[in-house]
Amino acid sequence: MPEKFKKETKKKRKLKSEKSTTSKPSVKENEVILSLENQVSEINDKHLRLKAEFDNFRRRKINELSSLLKYDGENVIKGFLPILDDLHRMIESSNASEKSLLDGIKMVESKIENFLGSLDVKPFGDRGDTMNAELHDAMITQTDDKLDDNSIISVFENGYTYREKVIRHAKVIVNKK
Repeated sequence: MPEKFKKETKKKRKLKSEKSTTSKPSVKENEVILSLENQVSEINDKHLRLKAEFDNFRRRKINELSSLLKYDGENVIKGFLPILDDLHRMIESSNASEKSLLDGIKMVESKIENFLGSLDVKPFGDRGDTMNAELHDAMITQTDDKLDDNSIISVFENGYTYREKVIRHAKVIVNKK
């Protein structure tokens, strides 16, 4: 019987020691647990921030790429605009004796305008429009009593938009009273 008694006592002591360690952690253990929980929380926060930052980066790059593709031919179009301006000036300065030459120039101008129109390039800047600094560059100001203040008196060069983006401002003479 004493052997059996010893075994039961050992079991009871073991259970008591297990209860004492699992039921109440010490102050140091609590500090370690809090420290580890804080570290886990910080790591999770950093992870979420990094993921959000990457998602924003990916979204920005997609937008930049689509913008590049959307305005892909902008430089080619900008190269054509001075040629078109010269054609307009030739037509305005020609006289009636050069009718066949004038007709040929008008035909070339018309083809270029139709081609640019098919690419969604639209001219703007007409006499009488109101001056808008986002669309127009005022070359000089003059006074014309027939027009309102800040109205366009004449257009030196038309402005152009390409798919609703201004690719060249209109160069205009503006009315100032």
